[in-house]
Amino acid sequence: MRVLTAILVLIVSVKTSFADWPQFRGPGGQGHAKAWDLPNQWSETSNVVWKVHVPGNGYSSPVISGDQIWLTTALDEGRSLHAICIEKDAGRILHDVELFRVEQSPQIHAKNSYASPTPVIDDARVYVHFGGIGTACVSTRTGEPIWKQAKLRYTQPYSGASSPVLFENLLILNCDGTDEQFVVALNKWDGQIVWKTRRAHLENIKQGVEANPSHGFLLMAYSTPLIIDVDGVPQVISTAADHVAAYGVRHGEEIWWLGYKGFSEVARPIYADGILVIPGFENVGERVLFAVRPNGHGDIAKTHLVWKLEKGVPHVPSPLAVGHELYLMADDGVVTCLDLKTCELLWKERIGGNFSASPIYADEKIFLCSEQGKTTLLAPGKKFQRIAQNELAGNLMASPAAVGSALFLRTYTHLYRIEEGGGAKSTRP
Repeated sequence: MRVLTAILVLIVSVKTSFADWPQFRGPGGQGHAKAWDLPNQWSETSNVVWKVHVPGNGYSSPVISGDQIWLTTALDEGRSLHAICIEKDAGRILHDVELFRVEQSPQIHAKNSYASPTPVIDDARVYVHFGGIGTACVSTRTGEPIWKQAKLRYTQPYSGASSPVLFENLLILNCDGTDEQFVVALNKWDGQIVWKTRRAHLENIKQGVEANPSHGFLLMAYSTPLIIDVDGVPQVISTAADHVAAYGVRHGEEIWWLGYKGFSEVARPIYADGILVIPGFENVGERVLFAVRPNGHGDIAKTHLVWKLEKGVPHVPSPLAVGHELYLMADDGVVTCLDLKTCELLWKERIGGNFSASPIYADEKIFLCSEQGKTTLLAPGKKFQRIAQNELAGNLMASPAAVGSALFLRTYTHLYRIEEGGGAKSTRP
């Protein structure tokens, strides 16, 4: 009996250890969840444990630690920027704290919001970012701000979108505006700058900006960095205008780079089977996917390129790797499955709708959320297999999160907890 009890405790503890979704795209930042028994079917009246109204508007994804869910939002037409904490079990708002207030409403793109960067949570703190307006650290216990950093000034006329990431005691940000472009690491305890590295491969564009200031738009980028380990060395993989570069996490020095032609990168890179998959451009407006081996130094374009894909490449949704397959959810509703190592086309299907959210893999299923509020479930594999399609009353711009046996979906107005047996929906103001 004691042995059985110990085994049950071990199983529970293992499941609990995976019961967090700490950053954009989950524990590893690549869209994989340790989840089980997620429902295949839901609607506004079935398998919804709770549905809570989120004040204001925002596209940031929820992050989850223990019984807390954090996300960001904007009120007063973007002049008031908030972090909000929702109780995971009960679906009630625990904290709603204004972190920044600006005099004028920032400009935004039609596909962006005033609060798009996803927070990152670590122990007793959550870190939120609002682009050039500022970055803040909030206590998860009290909901009170611990520090604010508003001196990293750079101009993004369409508002921010790149999410922060954590490594040990460092909070790392991509800061790519029309005037300044750099990667920076802040001390997570006090928000002070530990290192700051300016983009080293934008000189041609900058010369054009001096002659024609409108060219400053060609310097913008919105991608979230990815931290990977290469032969024991942690690297920050950071896409920017005209190039992607890897930096040493602890010192910020450039390790390698790969050039291309284009700007306004959004999708986050992924790393699987020793291959780094990087969304970029061949020419301005022509999206390309690069697969490289990230163990080089300097310019790796001619030495470490594995393959290049020139068709069906998403702009906003990030890639997803499951096993030996690579899945691409294009903005226009076409999903593509490729062999990760060879780029061989395995299948391609149109599922309909428009997409901004990045896909996730959870409970042996791929979840694809459309702007029209529909979530399509696919079985991974070398043949196209649709499991189900479900719809909620609202658009899905934020990427989903999955923890335990629950799926969390944020529409423009509400956050849902989707779980098997949650038919008695509780809607909270």
